[in-house]
Amino acid sequence: MRPVSSNFLMRRQPRLLLALLLLPQLLLAQPAPRPAPARLAPALRAADAQGTARPLRIRVADPAAFRQWARQQPAARLAQPGPDGRTLTVAGLTAAQLAAVPGVEFVDVAARRAYEERRLGNSDLAVNAISTVHARFPDLTGQGLTASVKELPFDPDDIDLKGRVVNPGAFAKPYSDHATAMATLLGGAGNSDPLGRGAARAVRLATSSFANFLPDDGTQLTQAGVSVQNHSYGVGNIENYYGLEAQAYDQHTQQFPQLLHVFSAGNVGTAASADGPYKGIAKFANITGQFKMSKNTLAVGATDPSGQVAALSSRGPAYDGRLKPELVAYGEGGSSESAALVSGISILLQQQYRDQHAGALPPAALVKAVLLNSADDLGTAEVDYLSGFGQADALGAVSTMRAGRFFGGNATTGTDKVFTITVPAGQQQLKVTLVWSDPAAAANAATALVNDLDLELVAVNGGQRWLPWALSPYPHADSLARPARRRADHLNNAEQITLALPAAGTYELHVRGFAVPQGPQAFSLAYEINPPGLIWTYPTRPESLRPSTTATLRWQWSGPAAATARLDYRPVGRTGWRVLNAAVPLAATRATWAVPDTATLAQLRLVSGGSEFVSDTFTIVRAQVLQVGYACPEEALLQWARIPGVTRYQVYQLGATYLEPLAQTADTALVLSRAQLPVLYYAVAPIVGGRVGQAGTTINYTASGTACYFRSFLPRQLIDAVIRFDVVLGTVYRLKAATLERQRPDGSFEAVQTISPVTSPTFTFTDQPPAAGRYLYRVRLDNVAGQQFYSSLEEAFLLRAGLAQAYPNPVTAGQPLQLVVNTSDVVSVQLYDMLGRFQRETTVNGQINQLDTSELRPGLYLLRVQVAGQAQQIIRVVVQ
Repeated sequence: MRPVSSNFLMRRQPRLLLALLLLPQLLLAQPAPRPAPARLAPALRAADAQGTARPLRIRVADPAAFRQWARQQPAARLAQPGPDGRTLTVAGLTAAQLAAVPGVEFVDVAARRAYEERRLGNSDLAVNAISTVHARFPDLTGQGLTASVKELPFDPDDIDLKGRVVNPGAFAKPYSDHATAMATLLGGAGNSDPLGRGAARAVRLATSSFANFLPDDGTQLTQAGVSVQNHSYGVGNIENYYGLEAQAYDQHTQQFPQLLHVFSAGNVGTAASADGPYKGIAKFANITGQFKMSKNTLAVGATDPSGQVAALSSRGPAYDGRLKPELVAYGEGGSSESAALVSGISILLQQQYRDQHAGALPPAALVKAVLLNSADDLGTAEVDYLSGFGQADALGAVSTMRAGRFFGGNATTGTDKVFTITVPAGQQQLKVTLVWSDPAAAANAATALVNDLDLELVAVNGGQRWLPWALSPYPHADSLARPARRRADHLNNAEQITLALPAAGTYELHVRGFAVPQGPQAFSLAYEINPPGLIWTYPTRPESLRPSTTATLRWQWSGPAAATARLDYRPVGRTGWRVLNAAVPLAATRATWAVPDTATLAQLRLVSGGSEFVSDTFTIVRAQVLQVGYACPEEALLQWARIPGVTRYQVYQLGATYLEPLAQTADTALVLSRAQLPVLYYAVAPIVGGRVGQAGTTINYTASGTACYFRSFLPRQLIDAVIRFDVVLGTVYRLKAATLERQRPDGSFEAVQTISPVTSPTFTFTDQPPAAGRYLYRVRLDNVAGQQFYSSLEEAFLLRAGLAQAYPNPVTAGQPLQLVVNTSDVVSVQLYDMLGRFQRETTVNGQINQLDTSELRPGLYLLRVQVAGQAQQIIRVVVQ
């Protein structure tokens, strides 16, 4: 064969020459390229997808070489690269074209719509023992830490987030209600209401857009102090593969090991995957978004108020059989709420560690290990694909971190790191969890695990050994539902061993490097030893239970599953206990109680055998409803109803960040001076037995609907034979008289009727002017200090039944003529000029109607109005 000259190539095939010149460089960067189909995301493998040019995300071995190649493709358009520089977004080329390019490692989907994974619901911080942490460790608030909420912008002006929003001026409107709810669950201060308190009430909050599913710039996040980022969104459908987004998040944690990403698992728990190994298996493998397939992040499912996994909550396994979600938490509206609460708990754990370690933050792997190890097992024994390691337990997690029940180390292939713990006699359970942040796998890898560590528990006395709990990944519903069994785990980078009723003695925790190709591998190990006993988690000391409601009482039980207890109640100060339930199952960890209609400090107790467990002293009292009596330019009056049995009240005002005490009073009203009026938000709480209860809902006194005394001043009927006005005031405090005034033709006012003294905030005025027509009224209030306050002007018409009137008269041509008719029947209207020539007609069906006067010449017109069953009326109208 005759050799081809380079001159021929330059003349005939310049693009081919460039490709040939670049080929060695590309091949060196990617020495063993996979077949093109293996480099395509599952959604791109269909023939129609391969033939469609749309924006795609790719990962390349050599970004510079690929860019040089792409410049020679007229249709190719490149967007800004991802944080690692090797992830690019390309438009104008098909998936098949890109997969065939040497040096392209993977072709993935790019632009998808993000879906907020939450329906509106309610929050209950007692389910996950967050309120118990608040009560026992009041200094644990997230102070000095920052969390990011990645989705649409939340409302930086929400009073529950006041003073703690990072760069609020950069937030773009419209604000998202969903994002605001997530920020509140994560870090709400409770300024608006006790239900507005989140897990970490002092954490700073930042926003980030979910328009890009890749991780944010990690350097910028860490410079802003962000240590937890919440992701309460999905892509709207199931994605079961390890794509570029999953890979990027695993890389992100490797690069920024203290930064924890928390994802919602999704809200399609009954659906089946359309592709992947678990295709068509309903109620399994339905996590919403391939970025949640990452190993080093945390996916959180949802439970209902009873603590059971919600039907809507997405469940695992991940595409390769790994355990997903790792945790569940209460989320009545869905897994979005659950993720936000776990993000808040994670902030509390970081603060606890930081405060004990000279300001250093823990690795994300340690926070995960503590969360997973302290979780309460749900459903099928041990780990499962519905609830992962179980229900998040903030109290258990904080207790583990405070007590330092964790280890850390590094492993390489063949190493065996040993940690020793001592178990006292009579313990109920020993639990150990190993977590490591694993290196990112290759996109579309059959299994995502890279560095494989093994956990083993060994009893020093006797040499008995226990392996972690592992699930069957076999793609069949029966296999996926099987209980976990003890065996070596070569899929997950989180492993857990539990041992019920452990014998007293010394135990060794072994962490072995089974296969660590990218070592050394850092790891974290958390453990807990549970003694027998009971801990009340609700109600706690700060709580106020509402009378005549049904409360869910909660506790944690470590003991025999069949044990029962007697539930008792007593008001503080009483010597005797009242039996509420003679046999409460302790393993249920909750019971309902019809709260009595009273105001008191109270306690509960559970009595089992010879042991009694007494709750904190809590408050039973009604929520205080704050109202505005008046909001005048010089002062405002706040008032509230007296609660029987309560003699003092605490009034709060909103400070720079939190509600702050303003005054205590035995009265049920408080006057705000002119100097206090610039502060808009106030709340009031009852004081019971010397203890301040929870405040009621906070109000903006200027937005309450009450102006200077007046809540409403309205005509009972706009058109009537007798004019009546209904008046509602905010208060009668310091009022002497109320007077109805009618406006005269010259604009002055005359008194019509006076009520004195004013004994009720609701009353009625009546007037019957001398002639039919349109009138303007106002109400004047006189107080004991000689001040006068006026309502707004209100319009009313004096008109007998069936009659009509037109105004303004004269009317300017082109301006609407108002026809007022005191009837609810259909009215026929005809217009004639003074010579009797017909001009126009219409039919109206209402008391106040607009008639068109456009194109009418100035002059006198006759308006003939016919009401059914009435004589025809003729109204003379002057058009100017």
